[in-house]
Amino acid sequence: MKNFLSVHDATTIPDLVNRARHYKASRNENRELADGKTLINLFFNPSLRTRLSTERAGYELGFQVITMDAGGGWKLEFEDGAVMNLDSAEHVKEAAGVLSQYCDVLAVRSFPGLEDRTADYEDRIINAFVKYATVPVVSLESAIRHPLQSLADCVTIAEHRQTDRPKVVLTWAPHPRKLPQAVANSFAEWMVKWDEVDLTIANPEGFDLATEFTAGARVLHNQEEAMRGADFVYAKNWSSYTDYGATAQLPDWTVSEQKMALTNDAFFMHCLPVRRNVVVTDGVLDSDRSLVLRQADNRTWAAAAVLAGLLGG
Repeated sequence: MKNFLSVHDATTIPDLVNRARHYKASRNENRELADGKTLINLFFNPSLRTRLSTERAGYELGFQVITMDAGGGWKLEFEDGAVMNLDSAEHVKEAAGVLSQYCDVLAVRSFPGLEDRTADYEDRIINAFVKYATVPVVSLESAIRHPLQSLADCVTIAEHRQTDRPKVVLTWAPHPRKLPQAVANSFAEWMVKWDEVDLTIANPEGFDLATEFTAGARVLHNQEEAMRGADFVYAKNWSSYTDYGATAQLPDWTVSEQKMALTNDAFFMHCLPVRRNVVVTDGVLDSDRSLVLRQADNRTWAAAAVLAGLLGG
């Protein structure tokens, strides 16, 4: 791998899943791989799991890890040819060049504005660092994708599936805030490419994801119909792609025990953080079929697999 921005950068999904499981099984035994190398994590918006799991993965492989919060006072310019006579004090061209001199791998997390779909889907922050950095770039979430989360989800499904090709349902769920499509886009993209699962997406009318991520999946607007016979149910809110950034309060879409009873005794998944009794009821989240903490643990091993792959390990 040269960079890791989406499923399209993976050698194969099974290869990355197996590598992640290898590092999970051999924890504390791999620190020679990146000995003497430096990982910089650059965050343009805050994080809990992504930050700590990527730092831990770096240490697991022997990296020196530096994390920088860049979402506050550091004003970067991203437009080529810009006349920089306003707030931006530095162009991404120099910033990426400087950071590349300080590390061997650069990991970047950004977030959409959810106002201008064209601008967000250009993914300009992550793409600008890819353009100007001279070291491999890892996406820790961009405006439109969250590939490390999706890889961790694949690892979790691989660990718990009980059939060769389980039915996986990605369902929209309510949320009081408008959220990006990144996690849902990325999960759909990985599931479609991974021929070991059968993906169904359930969402209300007006909340279909962009077809570039969902082509090949079954898309339904009836949640209960979608969940029948499911082996895994992944709940996530996302704002509208067509009416960009719009959201809706639809409590009938909360994942409940009654809806999970329609499934094939399915496992429940969510990337966290989760709004209890809004996205999912306590009964589902606290049940022995809930995998949310295992997903969070697998974030470390997904990151370790990607970082090792970028180093040729």
